[in-house]
Amino acid sequence: MGEYKSRLENKDMDFLIECIQSLKTKEEYYRFFEDVCTVYEIKAIQQRLQVARMLMERRTYLDIASTTGASTATISRVNRSLNYGNQGYKVVFDRVNWKNR
Repeated sequence: MGEYKSRLENKDMDFLIECIQSLKTKEEYYRFFEDVCTVYEIKAIQQRLQVARMLMERRTYLDIASTTGASTATISRVNRSLNYGNQGYKVVFDRVNWKNR
């Protein structure tokens, strides 16, 4: 992979990343995300990960929508990211056992 420059890159985002990287235990992650994010924001990220996993399993949009409650717009956005994005989903899915979740 070549040099990647994110549209999000700035010193405040760097600080956020450093803060997340400083967390060591699952409990610390729970505490941090409960303080920083709303339940809705966390649920949206959880849903996108579930949608991505189901798309990688070649499930249909209809099946994904009925299982996750995601809109077809969300499914489409995740699909676009999987196919034409920055490989963010691929990086994390390669590091976790996503097929058995």
